[in-house]
Amino acid sequence: MKQTILFSIICFLSVAVFAAPKKLVLTSPDGTIAVEASLNPSGTLIYEIKKNTATVIELSKMGLDGDFSFVSGLKIASVSKVKLFTESYYSPNEKRTNRSFTFREATIKLKNKAGKTLNVDFRATNEGVAFRYSTKAPKAIAVKSEQTTFRFNASARAWLHPHADAETGWAETQPSYEEQYEYDMPVGTKAPQKAGWSFPALFKTGKNWVLITEAGLTPDFVGTRLAQESPNGEYSIGFPQKGEMMDDNDPNYVISKNPVSPWRVIVVGSLATVVESQMVSDMAPAADKKADFSWVKPGKSSWSWGLLKDDYTIFPVQQKFIEYASKMNWQYCLIDADWDKKIGYEKVNELIAQANSQNVGVLLWYNSSGVWNSTTYSPKGALVERDARRKEFERISKMGVKGVKVDFWPGDGQSSIQYYYDMLKDAADYKLMINFHGTTVPRGWSRTFPHLMTMESIRGYEFITFNQSDADMAAKHLTMMSFARNVVGPMDYTPLCLGDIPGKKRRTGNGLELATTVVLQSGVQHFVEIPEVMEKQPEYVKEFLREVPAQWDNVKLLDGYPGKYVVIARRSGSKWYVAGINSGKEKRTFVLDLSFAGKSGLSSATIITEGDTKQSFSQKELQVQNNRIEVEILPEGGFVTVI
Repeated sequence: MKQTILFSIICFLSVAVFAAPKKLVLTSPDGTIAVEASLNPSGTLIYEIKKNTATVIELSKMGLDGDFSFVSGLKIASVSKVKLFTESYYSPNEKRTNRSFTFREATIKLKNKAGKTLNVDFRATNEGVAFRYSTKAPKAIAVKSEQTTFRFNASARAWLHPHADAETGWAETQPSYEEQYEYDMPVGTKAPQKAGWSFPALFKTGKNWVLITEAGLTPDFVGTRLAQESPNGEYSIGFPQKGEMMDDNDPNYVISKNPVSPWRVIVVGSLATVVESQMVSDMAPAADKKADFSWVKPGKSSWSWGLLKDDYTIFPVQQKFIEYASKMNWQYCLIDADWDKKIGYEKVNELIAQANSQNVGVLLWYNSSGVWNSTTYSPKGALVERDARRKEFERISKMGVKGVKVDFWPGDGQSSIQYYYDMLKDAADYKLMINFHGTTVPRGWSRTFPHLMTMESIRGYEFITFNQSDADMAAKHLTMMSFARNVVGPMDYTPLCLGDIPGKKRRTGNGLELATTVVLQSGVQHFVEIPEVMEKQPEYVKEFLREVPAQWDNVKLLDGYPGKYVVIARRSGSKWYVAGINSGKEKRTFVLDLSFAGKSGLSSATIITEGDTKQSFSQKELQVQNNRIEVEILPEGGFVTVI
């Protein structure tokens, strides 16, 4: 009898020890965010995310499909132990030059009916949750779709960017992430175009805000978005369209021996959590530790094309804009499209010599494109093939060019992502900084490649010069960017117009325009204003623009709401720059708590805002009481102050 009982106990313990785990549970280091993943009765991996006791992502599906199918009939092979990590990195073009963050990580290993293995890595930080898929094969396999969904409660609201259908728009250059946002919609609203909704996507569910995007995208996968349909508030992943590749014969899905998806990043918390988050670059691969990036210098740049357009990319005008940059203590001058035809390499050499004598660096524009659109701006096609690209980079590097702006990218197909990586690697070899325009949205590449200074992927200031409707929407559009697009990486909106826009009526006040230099973050900040108008501004405005940094140490959201208003503080060294924008048609008063700056005994603060008219300035001394300051912002106006 005793032997029978002992044998039963041993059998029970063996089953308990060797039984496969039922689920993965992972919490953030501070314990406020939790993700749980398990199999449903059909063998599909499902997950949900909670913030404290509130469910923010309801039970949603996971998986990949293609040559190896990981959709249903799965079994959990193992769940790893939870590990705690802390990482630090240097990223001169991000929200914080020196970043440190802590996360917990665990991996769930799945097997399908054919015995193939899929790893799903999960990470939880104090800002949110991220997960990604990976598998391996003896030869290249196809991943044709991803089954991930994000399901929200029916009462949730959404702020989303419509994704453009491929090869539409001017010269077939879409999608370039350049649409107007849709505001405060019920979840489940159908996207206006078949392509769906772009990342990043912002939601409010209960008291929590959720931002969904992706990070760490490599050439082993494709860039994705949210699909057009989201029945019952369940959003799914959409793959690139035909026409988003370097060649129309390329597949619009993944072909790889080692497919590794980008991290699905879900930022969860308050609006401040969203705005201040750096999860996208946190999840990206680290930069090469052996590489020297000391030559990478963030800065501010003059730029003629923003207001003057094509006919002014000529030698004497660029001379003037180099002088302008020097007078304003700006580090760069960008020479835009067709410089090779209208100025030429020899005369550009003369401009570089002038710029060097005035402590200004020269940046040059390039057209990335080959056959995927009908743009004619040049230099075109010079960077498509590797040997030609490296030869061109070597030539301009020897000339003394500091960086390149590369425009008109094909989209999010796998060959396009490979092209981004190849160009970034080659540019680093020749110590050239990069600015991508007509481009995909950032995926944390500025951590992997610290010389990637900025990316457009926004309906930038140029559209205000094209369309009165965009000029009318400018203030609202600007108060959306801090909560979505600029959350995920440096953004080349090209701000700051203090005078007239040729052929258009500017709605925004001068205080708002000045505030954009702080509210918007970019590793190189290209200003659209021209020297003749800048010369007429008050000296205190010019002094502010000489001193406002392009490189930051910290960021805080002081107040705001998407599409309505925003007040942001950014720190550089010991100084905090505070700026606010009001998109409404009525005045708005803010009482701002300045205790975050750690300046006890502060009695007053000097603000710059609009004057008697929208397109003028005034400078005021405001009293600080108990570390609080009351600021009134005019309709479509703004302010700046330095603490």
